[in-house]
Amino acid sequence: MRDAGSVPPKGRGAVSNPEGRFESRRAERFDDGWLLDEDAPPRQATTLHVEQARTIIARNDSPDLPFTQSINPYRGCEHGCIYCYARPTHAYLNLSPGLDFETQLFYKPNAAALLEAELRRPGYRCSMISLGANTDPYQPVERDLRITRSLLEVMVRFRHPVGIVTKGTLIERDIDLLQDLARDGLATVAVSITTLKPELKRTLEPRAASGAARLRTLRALSEAGIPTMVLYSPVIPFVNDAELESILAAAHAAGARQAAHIPLRLPHEVKDLFREWLETHLPLKAEHVMSLVRQMRGGRDNDPAFGSRMTGQGEYARIIRQRFDLACRRLGLNTGERSAWLSTTQFRVPPQAGDQLDLAL
Repeated sequence: MRDAGSVPPKGRGAVSNPEGRFESRRAERFDDGWLLDEDAPPRQATTLHVEQARTIIARNDSPDLPFTQSINPYRGCEHGCIYCYARPTHAYLNLSPGLDFETQLFYKPNAAALLEAELRRPGYRCSMISLGANTDPYQPVERDLRITRSLLEVMVRFRHPVGIVTKGTLIERDIDLLQDLARDGLATVAVSITTLKPELKRTLEPRAASGAARLRTLRALSEAGIPTMVLYSPVIPFVNDAELESILAAAHAAGARQAAHIPLRLPHEVKDLFREWLETHLPLKAEHVMSLVRQMRGGRDNDPAFGSRMTGQGEYARIIRQRFDLACRRLGLNTGERSAWLSTTQFRVPPQAGDQLDLAL
């Protein structure tokens, strides 16, 4: 964890780089007298690693999720959101869920080829594929790598339904593909907005787009005819919970017609990283915030149980649900048919080079 008095790295969410729970090595920082007080720590560079995946569609049977299939083009995320529940997955790579998660990124250049091969299998059964279930498919490196766009190009050719969750404005680049899919009821986008306060965003999710920029993206998608949802997540007690009504109102004005919210989740190493963030950036609130978190998590820092992990429990969670439902009713959100259930009847396997064509005699 962080040494007392050390300076948090600039432009990153995690304050430290603690050992992952599966790591076989440990390192500690200590002051050997060479670092002068006025010296700031160097910026943490981002390193990209190629991952040649063998499969690309992940499947789940969780009763808490509205999808059974998902694709993650990337491991790790440069957005650096301190609360990200995907951070612990870096431990499986023998890396830290702290700064390593934000700076050691893995990408799958063969993702589109694997997806096409999967969709061509005779036994494949079409159901919505979610992009962004773990790490953001529109984080900064996607601008050059274009892996998410290559996946969407496959889905357009196969007329396959897709749901996207992102806080990246880069999704506007792919409006042409999403608009094509949306015309046939094959695409929906949820834009995650955690705060509209720039000063909070700078430390909470330092390399993500601003709240104002995400609202502009919501508007651009909505005006293009793509069904949009605002995902107010995570709800963090005493940090961003006062913004609930204003975020929903701003998203509705930008064209969102669906909304959802998820209370803060702190699985595995995330609970320690989040505590460290609180002590660094909001020290006077830290104990009260964690007290409220425990109230909605059955007395623990985290509740992994199906049925409650995505909704929370207790009085605080109940009050948030009441405020959320009241705001949605007032704004007219969630009044139409939910867009999460997309069409599967248009799925088709297009011919490829070498296929035998029918001959008209």
